[in-house]
Amino acid sequence: MHTVGTVSPASAEAARKRYEEVGPAAQTVVREVAKAMAFDRDEYDERVTGEVVETARDALFASLLEVHVGSREEFEEWRESSDGEVTTVGSENVDRVVWHVGPESEAVAATFQNEEDAAIATLRRQAFGRLYRPLVDRS
Repeated sequence: MHTVGTVSPASAEAARKRYEEVGPAAQTVVREVAKAMAFDRDEYDERVTGEVVETARDALFASLLEVHVGSREEFEEWRESSDGEVTTVGSENVDRVVWHVGPESEAVAATFQNEEDAAIATLRRQAFGRLYRPLVDRS
């Protein structure tokens, strides 16, 4: 088993704080991408909306989430010791699992056979949508 990523907030407040912290980085990434795409001022103002920057923030936050990668046996062993609810997606007939534990010990997991990077990326999107969006959504 191994772990990738660096963000694993222990509380809803810690998640909101970390999400706010990635805001300026998301703004910088969007601005630099727009510059690389040679947007002039008018095109930038028209196309780079708050929604675009918010999407970049969501993706950046999700890409930093800590994910555990292991065999089905390692996952089941962890699950037996976990008190929180775990939502698992994917096939039961594969050998490997990725999982992320969010605030309050709620977790999401995804099964996979070969494509570890794809499984991690999918799980991070799932974790953001299921565990973090309700915490950081200000609408």
